[in-house]
Amino acid sequence: MFKSWKERVAIGKHILKEDPACKTLFEAMFMYPVVSALLSHRRAHKLYKKGHTTLARMISQLNRKKTGIEIHPGAVIGKNLFIDHGMGVVIGETTIIGDNVTIFHGVTLGGTGKEKDCKRHPTVGNNCMLGAGSTMLGPIKIGDNAKVGAGAVVLHDVPEGATAVGVSARNILFEEKNTE
Repeated sequence: MFKSWKERVAIGKHILKEDPACKTLFEAMFMYPVVSALLSHRRAHKLYKKGHTTLARMISQLNRKKTGIEIHPGAVIGKNLFIDHGMGVVIGETTIIGDNVTIFHGVTLGGTGKEKDCKRHPTVGNNCMLGAGSTMLGPIKIGDNAKVGAGAVVLHDVPEGATAVGVSARNILFEEKNTE
């Protein structure tokens, strides 16, 4: 219980430092859904690593219902993750997130297929910022100090220090018809 309280305070202090809209430590500790999401994830992740995957998923899904933030218990998360607003964030099973990362609402760190027993989700380096509504899919790497713009769809690695913007989808059916 005491360790959980110390973790809550530490997360709250980080939020207070990072978010100009946050005015007090109390507000950071009790009004930001990321605190509950991270504390739940830490419990679920420990159970997941010990092979208690069903119980870990139950904790994860209860927290998703409570906060709107879905973090698979298999995901590995570094220090000082800040999920601002949080609603609609999805972090997949084999995702790895470095230290001092900021994620805005609606971000997806997802897979591209149904493969099993392999790395299927992104790896996000240290000191990264993932803009609102951005989507990163597959076993790609977002380099240290990189930024992903709001609404971007990232399907390939982003180099260290780079900024990725835009949508990379294209209409394949239309292209096939025009090449005949």
